[in-house]
Amino acid sequence: MTNPVFHFEIPVTDLDRAIAFYEDVFSYQLTRADVDGYDMAFFPRAGDAPGASGALAKGDVYRPSQDGPVIYFDVPDIDAVLARATARGSKVLYPKKDIGEVGFVAEIEDSEGNRIALSQVKP
Repeated sequence: MTNPVFHFEIPVTDLDRAIAFYEDVFSYQLTRADVDGYDMAFFPRAGDAPGASGALAKGDVYRPSQDGPVIYFDVPDIDAVLARATARGSKVLYPKKDIGEVGFVAEIEDSEGNRIALSQVKP
């Protein structure tokens, strides 16, 4: 069985601000593009590797919110990501929690007001 999630889009109101937030907090390099008239910035994707692709998306149909689906970002060091996020003014919505053998989770508010979750596997 393959991962059923293929792609996600995170709504933003200020794409430049959101790109700066995600690149700084997660250490990704995003690629900006116009898709069907919408301004987007794509997260890196490793070809045929498992997992979904995703983008930040700005447009009239995209409205940032803490309601609705929660996207989990796999991170190597949840404490470092939380520190970078709060240094950029992010609120911690759900503090780091040990969830047993699986690892750790936490939730933050991104620069646009979206609820974003973090997940770290235990070493």
